Amino acid sequence: MTTSNGNPRTVRSDIVFVFALLLTCYVAWLIRDVLIMLYVSALFAVVLGPLVRSTAHLAIGRWHPFRGKAFYAVLLLAIAAASVFSFQALLPVVRDMRDIGGEMPTRLPDLLEKLKHVPFADRLNNAQTIAQLQNLASQAGAYLFHSIGTWADWAFEFAMSIVLTVYFMLEGKHSYQWFLSFFPPPNRDRLDKTLQRAGVRMGRWLIGQGALMLILGITSTIVYLSLHVRYAYALGLLTGLLNIIPVIGGVVAIGLALLVGAMDSWGRVAGIAIFYPLYLWIENTYMIPRIMRTSVNLPGIAILASLLIGSALAGVVGAMVSVPTAVLVAVLVDEYLVNKTPA
Repeated sequence: MTTSNGNPRTVRSDIVFVFALLLTCYVAWLIRDVLIMLYVSALFAVVLGPLVRSTAHLAIGRWHPFRGKAFYAVLLLAIAAASVFSFQALLPVVRDMRDIGGEMPTRLPDLLEKLKHVPFADRLNNAQTIAQLQNLASQAGAYLFHSIGTWADWAFEFAMSIVLTVYFMLEGKHSYQWFLSFFPPPNRDRLDKTLQRAGVRMGRWLIGQGALMLILGITSTIVYLSLHVRYAYALGLLTGLLNIIPVIGGVVAIGLALLVGAMDSWGRVAGIAIFYPLYLWIENTYMIPRIMRTSVNLPGIAILASLLIGSALAGVVGAMVSVPTAVLVAVLVDEYLVNKTPA
């Protein structure tokens, strides 16, 4: 048996090829977390590329202040925004939590007395409930202590993802050319054009997702302010940011808002509980079909399936990158399976 270039094909070469392929798959499975981190970082670098280019094109008359410095301007802006948020929003929360922790032994009986006015809560035994809460607090403290290593690993992975994203944005062109060099010149040109189209559509996804996050952040802030919820600005900003994480982000945001609202009155809790499902219904019925589908040009069932697959494969991170990944897959399928002949 001979190959297409006339070289003899032996059973030994087939065995070596299969063995090498299996070994490669096994090694890839062992380092799957690293490969996922690399993929996510590269994908975010591609998605954030249009934002950096738009910043570079900003002009004041004939002066382009960010030309050649757009990436650093965006990075400094993100760091400044995170710093302002931490000092203006998070510090009051930390201060109040510390005060609440110190006052809890004296305030807990009054809180239990208020709870007795709630239906079916009048059977609470103060002493027993306080003991159970103290036991729960000690267990939570022990859990947090033992999970320090896990939190440290997550923090390290998050920091490495940011570093890799920065690297891909700064050196992405060289890495991209190196990747294309593995393909023959005719196939290389076609793949390059295909990936460029996918990059444009993924950039539109960022615009659509950013619009949804901005709308939710502003709307929730207005609702929290009207209900006089504590930390309204911090909660509104956090609610908007968490909207980038499908399903789980919304659950975390509404949970935090309900917890903060419960610190003051059950009326605030009811207002938040009414607002968020109503907003989700409006977002899923009207905004997502008009904003997200027109941005990524994917049917709703494809977006939903990508979210389910992404979350099953890589959890929260997989859900975050599921839609742009679906866009990339759709462009590749359209180019190489639907339109098999080069354009």
